[in-house]
Amino acid sequence: MSGQSTLEEELQRQRDENAALRAELEETNQGVLALYGELDQQAEQLREVSELKSRFLSYMSHEFRTPLGSILSMTRLLEDGMDGPLNDEQLKQVRFISAGAIELRDMVDDLLDLAKIEAGRISISPAWFDLMDLFAALRGMFRPLIEGEGSVDLRFEAPPLLPMLYTDDKKLAQILRNFISNALKFTPGGHVVVSARPEGDDHIRFSVRDTGIGIPEHMLGALFEDFVQVDSPIQKRVRGTGLGLALCRRFAELLGGTVGVQSTVGAGSEFHVILPIKLEQVESDDAS
Repeated sequence: MSGQSTLEEELQRQRDENAALRAELEETNQGVLALYGELDQQAEQLREVSELKSRFLSYMSHEFRTPLGSILSMTRLLEDGMDGPLNDEQLKQVRFISAGAIELRDMVDDLLDLAKIEAGRISISPAWFDLMDLFAALRGMFRPLIEGEGSVDLRFEAPPLLPMLYTDDKKLAQILRNFISNALKFTPGGHVVVSARPEGDDHIRFSVRDTGIGIPEHMLGALFEDFVQVDSPIQKRVRGTGLGLALCRRFAELLGGTVGVQSTVGAGSEFHVILPIKLEQVESDDAS
């Protein structure tokens, strides 16, 4: 009889422990559900904040573009002497205005591209094209900037025999324009060389190397992040948003590629983008 009583007491004790455990698990589950609910709410708030930021950047960029276009049109008319020829000092001041408006327009374009990428509304339009056509267009674009300077030589190396490329040539051109523009800004004298070569069997490596001031090693890891700029005496004289290289990285990722940089302080830098010869998949919404 004593043994049966002891067994019943043990069963009751186990039932009590199980009941306590179920209650504890129920309480824990309720806490987890509450935590999930809070995380979902915070995620929704962050999404709304990100959407508002992207919308603000987009609206602001569009609003700035119209007056900037007007300023650039007026400076071109003044430079062309529509209201009479300008003396040397007047022409110099008008060109200062034009250069400032162009810099601001480039910043606005960077912000607009960033807003589109973050909102998922950037469009990718791949097509077949010849690399030499791209190099010719870039050479013509930068010729007015380097003619008469005499201090920096911009060269486009003749690439080896390469196949036609199937990618978004405008996005690729934007990446290379940014690389070339930065190289020219930070190369007081010497040369900037643009080249392309095969990378493996199905990729192409585009490089822009210069003999400029170079970049400290501790800066290289963060160079393609948003709003990062090299701290140098030249940088203090060159305005920018610090978005150009970050946009290059994002454009390269949209095209299925990667970007990178090697640099030595005082000896120059080499920026590169590696892209597939043929862009396989395009997942993007129409740009607004």
